Amino acid sequence: MSDPSCPSCPTQTVYDPPQAVYEDYYHPQVVNVVHQVEVIRRHHCVPVPNHVYTCTTKDVFCGTGMADARGFRGGSRSRGRR
Repeated sequence: MSDPSCPSCPTQTVYDPPQAVYEDYYHPQVVNVVHQVEVIRRHHCVPVPNHVYTCTTKDVFCGTGMADARGFRGGSRSRGRR
């Protein structure tokens, strides 16, 4: 544009140095990531009850008297009136 006060002045063009404008584009890149897993097997002794029973048999011989028979029935009984 020309200045209205000076009609004979020519128009000049001045260029600024270029400014960089960045446009970023992203592309997927495969990157292997190795996750190491170590399995540790731990063995533990745990007490478990094991019940063991013993059985004994005993033979007892009793006499054949009248006192033995009363003792077997539970002792003397009270009798009612005669």
